[in-house]
Amino acid sequence: MFSHIMIGTNDLDRSKKFYDAVLGTLGVPAPMMDGHRMFYMTPTGIFSVSQPINGEPASHANGGTVGFAAASPAVADAWHAAGVANGGTTCEDPPGVREGGMGQMYLAYLRDPDGNKLCALHRI
Repeated sequence: MFSHIMIGTNDLDRSKKFYDAVLGTLGVPAPMMDGHRMFYMTPTGIFSVSQPINGEPASHANGGTVGFAAASPAVADAWHAAGVANGGTTCEDPPGVREGGMGQMYLAYLRDPDGNKLCALHRI
């Protein structure tokens, strides 16, 4: 369904440090850099981070979440720990199993250094 997801940042170097760490836990290689943007390429899509091209400050989407697939609960925990260790902040409940209308899922939530809400999800 999606070809790519792009979020904004106000500090590309800080974001690169954070996303290299969290996406590295998921096996995503280092990004391709393009001046004010970076692109993490995978066989299933592209996640990109960009300084806004209009010169205005980047801001996070209230109510928005970018979800990343985790191969196991242990990978989701490693993702979460890497994020906290690299400038992210934990949000929502601690990582763990959630029961809902979509079945059981192991979820870990973070906010990146710019405030974007992220989730690592493993379907049980």
